[in-house]
Amino acid sequence: MHSTDAFLPLLIFAKAPLPGQVKTRLIPALGAEGACSLYQRLLAHCLQQTLDWPGPRYLYANQPDHPALQALAAEHQLQLRTQLGEDLGERMANALAEHPNGALLIGSDCPALDTRAIYHACRALQRHDTAIIPSEDGGYVLIGQRQPDPAPFLQMRWSHPQVLHDTRLRLQAAGLSLWEGEPLWDLDEPADLSRLPQALAGTF
Repeated sequence: MHSTDAFLPLLIFAKAPLPGQVKTRLIPALGAEGACSLYQRLLAHCLQQTLDWPGPRYLYANQPDHPALQALAAEHQLQLRTQLGEDLGERMANALAEHPNGALLIGSDCPALDTRAIYHACRALQRHDTAIIPSEDGGYVLIGQRQPDPAPFLQMRWSHPQVLHDTRLRLQAAGLSLWEGEPLWDLDEPADLSRLPQALAGTF
């Protein structure tokens, strides 16, 4: 890949930073305000980590009119779009469907995810229908498609240790080839907090 055109769009999923509605599994450890503050740091870190992505970046938000998300989109020159769908799977499928020539989709829960890892996934889509960077907890931190296909997403059960396993089965049944990168850790549970870099840990 030597031209900007060869780099697929990067779709970054985000939620409005509202206490009690983000990083809810961390609330027992951090409280609603603390979990929300950490979410905001993780999202800002994700946008910084992908700042040098040569292709277009989109911020897909559940509430794109929220001032904090609008400010981030302006600061990072992101195209702001709305997540559409009843559950996470529908929202992911609909976002990818807006990019018929392929795209890569990430969240903000993986501090180690950077453009180098994303580049490997993008390059893999030259030879595979689907690219995934797994997470250590049995899910994934990135999914990319050479062209949109809802097979991995619709009527899926999320947030359990078999998400990647179930996704593999769905891709196989649909006849879609898969490339997998090296697993990375993401931050979902209180036990994960000890792995945070100090710059992201803040004061908790």
